[in-house]
Amino acid sequence: MYKDYFGFREKPFSKTPDPRFLFLSRGHEEALARLEFVVEEREIAVLTGEIGCGKTTLSRALMDRLGEGFKFCFIVNPRLSPIDFLRTTARLLDVEKPAESKDGLLEQINGAVYQNSQNGICPVLVIDEGQVVDKPEVFDEIRLLTNYQLDHQNLMAILIMGQPELRTMLATPRFEPLRQRIALQYHLQALSLEETMEYLDFRLEMAGGAPGLFTPDAVQYLYELTGGVPRKINSMATNALLVAYGNDAALIDSAIINEIKDELMM
Repeated sequence: MYKDYFGFREKPFSKTPDPRFLFLSRGHEEALARLEFVVEEREIAVLTGEIGCGKTTLSRALMDRLGEGFKFCFIVNPRLSPIDFLRTTARLLDVEKPAESKDGLLEQINGAVYQNSQNGICPVLVIDEGQVVDKPEVFDEIRLLTNYQLDHQNLMAILIMGQPELRTMLATPRFEPLRQRIALQYHLQALSLEETMEYLDFRLEMAGGAPGLFTPDAVQYLYELTGGVPRKINSMATNALLVAYGNDAALIDSAIINEIKDELMM
């Protein structure tokens, strides 16, 4: 459909977290650099941002950038009991038969982490949607995972990602012991108006198209409607491409954005 019409090799505004399509705004670039440093130091980092700001895509880009020597383990739904959290962690570390008891699990995790260290690999535990953790004891287990260390370095890095309420949650006195071990807290902002235009052109070119398909007035209107949130931009831009294709339009202007704005509001 619209791919051939606009000369794209692939969809420019797919919602999948493809690191090839990560637009490094100033905030995203700074976040990626800081996360890379903290993971290489094998510490704990907390990354927050509104829904759709690119946290997951950023974690995939971090994995690609670090490459060999790091084993990324993703927990995408951390609404778990403490024992289930440890059991999931053990599985991600390739423990074939996680133990039933907590002591057994901790022993298995310790063995797996140490074995990875012997093989020159640092496990990186990535916990997505951290704000949905409903049992504070899970954060205690996360903190205690940093006890796996040698005299000169930690053996595991941990990245906790979530929506802004995660910051509020971790700011309470209950989590003071964990906060003391967090080496980085970074909040990812939405794109500015200028970055929104750059973002659109970047993704159009990555997909094989040409920049400038969205007129300045369309970008302005799209920015006002989405607040610069990449996921919302992707949704509106995709719908705009479909409407432009259906209308045989060569450019996407504010009239097309106005035509699809109700879909975003839904």
